[in-house]
Amino acid sequence: MPGVADASLKIMTLEAIQEAIKHLSEEERRKLAGWFESMEEAAWDEELRRDFAPGGRGDSLVSEIQREVSEGKARSLEEGLAKRRRSH
Repeated sequence: MPGVADASLKIMTLEAIQEAIKHLSEEERRKLAGWFESMEEAAWDEELRRDFAPGGRGDSLVSEIQREVSEGKARSLEEGLAKRRRSH
């Protein structure tokens, strides 16, 4: 995008950005929406990576699941889905 390094972009308010988006063509809005969705997906992926890395917020959950699997207390997704299908 031309002018991305422009310092004025760094001080734009949310309201100014929203107003600028209103003036984009339909094609530009679609491209922006795709870019934004990709950015959000990447941020979500990074959050999950951090949460479930050793020492992350989900680390204890991973340990608990691994313990249950090793103790035979868990079943595979396929088994669980098959059981659910049989019960319906």
